[in-house]
Amino acid sequence: MVIPLCTPSLSLQSPSIPKKPNNNMIISASSGDRLNSQRRTISASEARISLIFALASQSTTLSQRRKFFADVATETAKYLFPKTFESRTLEEALMTVPDLETVKFTVLSRRDQYEIRDVEPYFVAETTMPGKSGFDFGGASQSFNVLAEYLFGKNTTKEKMEMTTPVFTSKNQSDGVKMDMTTPVLTTKTGDQDTWKMSFVMPSKYGASLPLPKDSSVRIEEVPRKVVAVVSFSGFVNDEEVKRRELKLREALKNDGQLNIKEGTTVEIAQYNPPFALPFQRRNEIALEVEWKNK
Repeated sequence: MVIPLCTPSLSLQSPSIPKKPNNNMIISASSGDRLNSQRRTISASEARISLIFALASQSTTLSQRRKFFADVATETAKYLFPKTFESRTLEEALMTVPDLETVKFTVLSRRDQYEIRDVEPYFVAETTMPGKSGFDFGGASQSFNVLAEYLFGKNTTKEKMEMTTPVFTSKNQSDGVKMDMTTPVLTTKTGDQDTWKMSFVMPSKYGASLPLPKDSSVRIEEVPRKVVAVVSFSGFVNDEEVKRRELKLREALKNDGQLNIKEGTTVEIAQYNPPFALPFQRRNEIALEVEWKNK
């Protein structure tokens, strides 16, 4: 059993702990009606604690308890002893990421302002987020909860899968043309409004044999091999920061003698860290898919 003690910087609802009645409960005039309460979004810390106690209560034998605490120690170590990527600047040198499975890639070259990567194929679980902002707390929190429930057992085989990193956020930009969703950065028209989607990278050991989601809003997609231009930065992510860095990356790529931005590509944002990571230690990335000019 693997116990994910970390989530990215969004909240997770824990269905395992019953809620006590509170002032928000509504009692109907009919004596036969049941009590109904509004759902409350709990914090990431509360969710992790709730998950630990729920699993501990199910560990009835001594061997189960030993395995439970061994799992806790193993997972905790992944965050206490993080790993780093190869850095080009002091800012990148201070960034750390949890020692979790991540997308495999090869660095092809490093420019002054960005890095070119050849990214191997991988699978994601993804869902569309409500709202126009990719980092609106309410919409992003809701989407994270849906994907986390799938990862932690809300699937056809009740499989509890390991947490990976990063969490991807990308934009579906309305362009009047419906396109097949074969990668997180291709687009699909949703009325006259722009929408965002969130993607969890799936553990590679499953390959194409991932359990099917029970929630119809969760989709499993294979991301094919691609070449991307990437900029890394620390701190917390918001729409203004993403727009500023995307514009700067697009301008820099205009002067690249070898690569063009692939037509139809929209920016993809990767966030690697748990909510308790310090701002200067957080690793975030924006990426644009590119293609070689001589091909």
